[in-house]
Amino acid sequence: MLAGPRLRQVALVAADCEATVAQLREAFGWAEPYQDPGIGHFGLTNAVFAAGDTFVEVVSPVEPVTTAGRYLERRGGDSGYMAIFQMPDLAETRRRVAEAGVRVVWQADHEDIAGTHLHPKDVPGAIVSLDWADPPETWRWAGPAWTGQAPAHPPGGVSGLTIEVDDPAAAAARWAAVLGLTVTDVDGTATIELGRARQELRFVPVASGRGEGITEVRLTAERPAPTVQIAGVSFVSTATAGGEA
Repeated sequence: MLAGPRLRQVALVAADCEATVAQLREAFGWAEPYQDPGIGHFGLTNAVFAAGDTFVEVVSPVEPVTTAGRYLERRGGDSGYMAIFQMPDLAETRRRVAEAGVRVVWQADHEDIAGTHLHPKDVPGAIVSLDWADPPETWRWAGPAWTGQAPAHPPGGVSGLTIEVDDPAAAAARWAAVLGLTVTDVDGTATIELGRARQELRFVPVASGRGEGITEVRLTAERPAPTVQIAGVSFVSTATAGGEA
């Protein structure tokens, strides 16, 4: 049983999927990503990388009118796009979202996985998805290797995000409400700690001139990589416990 919410997947939106995939592979040495044929339904192509037992996805529009394409236009280029959380109790999660008056823009239910995309105007800073998987170590969205099982993988993965928003305190409170967590002040920054998962979300004022969005992804790995800018996002990598500095 999953002990609490965890950030399982982060998505970037990029005009050129192949170029962004090449940058990520060069920076982190990740294996060949999974491309989901079902995402064509949304007018997109994608690539999903495993980072430990979490995932970094790239989506790119391949049709003229898509939500991702509009996001690219609004942000003025490549950007952080989605934060996908794995929740321990799907029914309780959806009940909490409904009670908070948050609109759902897309929902899918399968025997082993379910997804619930929230309206970005109701939960500012990104498209937030609240998902569920059974068994909890699996993740069908990452392809056959993660369906019904979890393959051998190195330690580490996504450890946190920084989200630029117009009102950090209000945005953090909204995210916390749908996640069933609380907001703390960490050195003056509104922060949501996903304690069991050893992850955190930081909410800071918009400073990029591009409006609200995910601007930093933090990773842990056995061999940390230098900080790099990819698809409008800063990737910051540190060592796992016992890993190389």
